[in-house]
Amino acid sequence: MRLLWELLVLQSFMLCLADDNTLHGPIFIHEPSHVMFPLDSEEKKVKLNCEVKGNPKPLIRWKLNGTDVDIGMDFRYSVVEGSLLINSPNKTQDAGTYQCIATNSFGTIVSKEAKLQFAYLENFKTRTRSTVSVRQGQGMVLLCGPPPHSGELSYAWIFNEYPSYQDNRRFVSQETGNLYIAKVEKSDVGNYTCVVTNTVTNHKVLGPPTPLILRNDGVMGEYEPKIEVQFPETVPTAKGATVKLECFALGNPVPTIIWRRADGKPIARKARRHKSNGILEIPNFQQEDAGLYECVAENSRGKNVARGQLTFYAQPNWIQKINDIHVAIEESIFWECKANGRPKPTYRWLKNGEPLLTQDTIQIEHGTLNITTVNLTDAGMYQCVAENRHGIIFASAELSVIALGPDFSRTLLKRMTLVKVGGEVVIECKPKASPRPVYTWKKGKEIVRENERITFSEDGSLRIMNVTKSDAGSYTCIATNHFGTASSTGNLVVKDPTRLLVPPSSMDVTVGESIVLPCQVSHDHSLDIVFTWSFNGRLIDFDKDGDHFERVGGDSAGDLMIRSIQLKHAGKYVCMVQTSVDKISATADLIVRGPPGPPEAVTIDEITDTTAQLSWRPGADNHSPVTMYVIQARTPFSVGWQAVSTVPELIDGRTFTATVVGLNPWVEYEFRVVAANTIGIGEPSRPSEKRRTEEALPEVTPANVSGGGGSKSELVITWETVPEELQNGGGFGYVVAFRPFGKVSWMQTVLASADASRYVFRNESLPPFSPYEVKVGVYNNKGEGSFSPVTVVYSAEEEPTKPPPSIFARSLSATDIEVFWSSPLESFSKGRIQGYEVKYWSHDDKEENARKIRTIGNQTSTKITNLKGSALYHLAVKAYNTAGTGPYSVTVNVTTKKPPPSQPPGNIIWNSSDSKIILNWDQVKALDNESEVKGYKVLYRWNRQSSTSVIETNKTSVELSLPFDEDYIIEIRPFSDGGDGSSSEQIRIPKISSAYARGSGASTSNACTLSAISTIMISLTARSSL
Repeated sequence: MRLLWELLVLQSFMLCLADDNTLHGPIFIHEPSHVMFPLDSEEKKVKLNCEVKGNPKPLIRWKLNGTDVDIGMDFRYSVVEGSLLINSPNKTQDAGTYQCIATNSFGTIVSKEAKLQFAYLENFKTRTRSTVSVRQGQGMVLLCGPPPHSGELSYAWIFNEYPSYQDNRRFVSQETGNLYIAKVEKSDVGNYTCVVTNTVTNHKVLGPPTPLILRNDGVMGEYEPKIEVQFPETVPTAKGATVKLECFALGNPVPTIIWRRADGKPIARKARRHKSNGILEIPNFQQEDAGLYECVAENSRGKNVARGQLTFYAQPNWIQKINDIHVAIEESIFWECKANGRPKPTYRWLKNGEPLLTQDTIQIEHGTLNITTVNLTDAGMYQCVAENRHGIIFASAELSVIALGPDFSRTLLKRMTLVKVGGEVVIECKPKASPRPVYTWKKGKEIVRENERITFSEDGSLRIMNVTKSDAGSYTCIATNHFGTASSTGNLVVKDPTRLLVPPSSMDVTVGESIVLPCQVSHDHSLDIVFTWSFNGRLIDFDKDGDHFERVGGDSAGDLMIRSIQLKHAGKYVCMVQTSVDKISATADLIVRGPPGPPEAVTIDEITDTTAQLSWRPGADNHSPVTMYVIQARTPFSVGWQAVSTVPELIDGRTFTATVVGLNPWVEYEFRVVAANTIGIGEPSRPSEKRRTEEALPEVTPANVSGGGGSKSELVITWETVPEELQNGGGFGYVVAFRPFGKVSWMQTVLASADASRYVFRNESLPPFSPYEVKVGVYNNKGEGSFSPVTVVYSAEEEPTKPPPSIFARSLSATDIEVFWSSPLESFSKGRIQGYEVKYWSHDDKEENARKIRTIGNQTSTKITNLKGSALYHLAVKAYNTAGTGPYSVTVNVTTKKPPPSQPPGNIIWNSSDSKIILNWDQVKALDNESEVKGYKVLYRWNRQSSTSVIETNKTSVELSLPFDEDYIIEIRPFSDGGDGSSSEQIRIPKISSAYARGSGASTSNACTLSAISTIMISLTARSSL
């Protein structure tokens, strides 16, 4: 007896060790699957996959047709990482059903079965076939008779060395290979050869040719269809498979094929028909596709029907598998596996690869396995097998039986358990033991007994309620079973509870205010304390929400400051205080008053040409009653939302309907409502639907009616179009009325365009430049509106007919000339002169390249600039008006003056004394081709000013007042008849602090600021310019 217990303990120890090192039984990763191996494959090797994991590493063996494959006796076999390799596979020896078996110290499992088959196709045995003789119009069948083979075949026929195509008259059965011709014609005479292809090996063989000839004893008459190709009476089809039904008939005329279901249901839309309806293909076959199908062959002589039942079947498929179980010795286990399939699967059980039957403590019923009072011999690998006639599946699991004495090595009692006075504590005692131990508790050396405060749970835990200080101390849990005794000790420490001194209180605040919610406590100072706050059930993240929330207070306070309160901050706040022995909380509600929320459901109840009746529902008042509503409108023509006039003019907070007035007719409006209270104005409502006001007569007339100009015999009238939002209706247009000045009757024309802004009246008898009274009116679908005020417009004038009678030009400088002319002696009854056009060109250019400038009005002179010096120019002038230009005057010539001196003044020297600055420079001499120097211009300005003053002198010196407040910026240039010459470089003269200073060029000095600016003092005539 002692030896048995020792063995049990040893085995339990090994199981525990296995668990520690993740040891486990075999598990299939990949199981073998069916293989169709081509006999003519160049590979000459076949592999059946089997991959297994386990610890220890499983040993793999194989079975063929239920018999172990002896790897050592046949060199062709080898096992590589669990998979079976067969070299030079042989159809006779190696074909069959294979199974992979995996074993380690925990047990054995077997894989699903896999078939190894060999695909081949032999040659036809006969070399010739008899001639087939038929009458024209008769149906015919040519037999293929495929040679011996294995693997799926496909069939085709060759007719006189060319592929025979299939249509409603010809059909090749992929079940038999036979060729069917519904009605033979003269064109069918020839040789027919059956072509057979193995779809696995792609090997193809040709049968002997069959000659077809026509008989001479007449033509076959018409006859009703005869179905020669039809599907079986019962066609079992697997779930998800593709099923193909064949049907073909002989007959004269050629029959048509129609498919249908006998129960009247439509054939599934996924079904496809091939070969002129000779094949019905149903992919992804499901239960609802099963039923009785009919093929109807029909011609003018009659019809025939073939029927067959499509039945549905499904291989077993797991709904519920079994899982590994680790159970203590003497306990019970229950496994259940479930699979679906058609027909319904049956179940059997395997233990370590061998059949398991009901016996003693083992009960098997269908897919359930129940073992009562488990012992170590029940440990092993179990498999539930579900099967029907279409397939078999395996589910594997490991049963581990644990038997050991109590062990606290991994589940020691907590070294210290903290609890508050008055609280409840559970000290857990969970040693590893099998079977379950008996528990005893001690406090110190005294045994703990149950009472109204102290109880023991079934798992050994100790529960103490309403804890007092006297409960503190050392507690030991002692566990005992058949295999030994063990104990573990821990300490219970009792602490004072945490109490709220100042809890947060509910508050009523206004948007924008800041408040503090208090949360102050008393607690055991030997414990760490943690304050947390939640808002509407969500913890406040003070880092993320720091803009509004902040924790304030000392060690015993967790006050919450809320800054710049918003409406979204209204809700329930909870202060939670936690130590290692207890947790307390307090709640406060925060009501936030703010501007109202947006009104809802703004609706346009009624709309006229100028008014709209609105209604709405009030939104949230945010704890402050709404005092008024404002209505805003938007149109396609407005800039954003605009407040509108209403009746009543002021809408109080208890009114939810109003009439908007002063709207424009025939304009699309949308409205929104804004609420306000004593705190502020709220967000606007969502816009209403868009509605167009009704049409009305137009009220606005065109503005800026004018005109004139145009071509000969034209009266041009222009105006500004009326904006769309003021047209008051569709069908908008203009009525243009005009009459000669002083006449009574008006002429009118209608322009049916809202975009029209110009009308031209043409009449050859229209006198030029005659005054007309004009006005422009408007109309729309509702009728005509008012006319604009009457204004006078002149008809088109005639261009000038005479040139200016005299013209004179003079040179002003090397770059400028001035031109003078007199007005033409023109009659102004037919037009008026609006200005003059001057053309000019240099003697070196062509007249067609002449430049032109225009003057406006009665101006009879102009200045021409940017010319070349010492150059001869030709000029001519003509008048112009809106009708065109007149003839040019005679041409006059003028020569520009020589260019000004190109050399700038040099050697500029300045000195100061007695509040004056004296400038000196060298005389500039003109070159031969330049104008003589007449004098000099001194340009000066203060440093921070933009305006420049100019002094002209015929000397080479000048006096200026001292720059007391700012520096001077000075430059000097010569001038001549040809204009101003080149300027010197700018000279900066600093503000002067000393009474005497001197310099040259751009000299500067450090000077103190003076308080006044002296007047420029010179002994010569001075001229200032900006």
